[in-house]
Amino acid sequence: MLRPWRAEDRAPFAALNADPVVMEHFPSALTRDESDQFADSIAAHLDEHDWGTYAVEVIDGPPFVGYIGLAAPDWLGAVEVRWRLAREHWGNGYATEGARASIDDGFARLGLDEIVAITVPANERSRSVMRKLGMTHHPSDDFDHPYLPEGHPLRRHVKYRVRSLVRR
Repeated sequence: MLRPWRAEDRAPFAALNADPVVMEHFPSALTRDESDQFADSIAAHLDEHDWGTYAVEVIDGPPFVGYIGLAAPDWLGAVEVRWRLAREHWGNGYATEGARASIDDGFARLGLDEIVAITVPANERSRSVMRKLGMTHHPSDDFDHPYLPEGHPLRRHVKYRVRSLVRR
């Protein structure tokens, strides 16, 4: 279930963001303060825009296992579908199911024409989810992340795209 954030999500979110395996394809793990600030910004975006990245709750399971949803970073110039789940919940289809629902919402409710997803080339788990979502990758779309310095091992990113089937 994708739902709004709650105060009790902060501790498991901080644990997820501190896990070096979860954060392997990010520049660094997050401190508790950084994680709390990130959670605040996610919740504020949801409150202000009525769309964004939602907390993921497993029905008849843990009340928080990560987040999935849409974001629009200024530097990207596109709406992105994203996910981050606690490692013990990988491989259950949650990322694919939640991302598919987010994409559907972006096309149907928000009227978007296209949604992208990005990651580093080595992140095969996320790239697999992107392909399951019907997203396509064109090497000409690959780019260097603007917030990572030249020579950083995670600077290069791949971009996948999916377009709405509805012509606007």
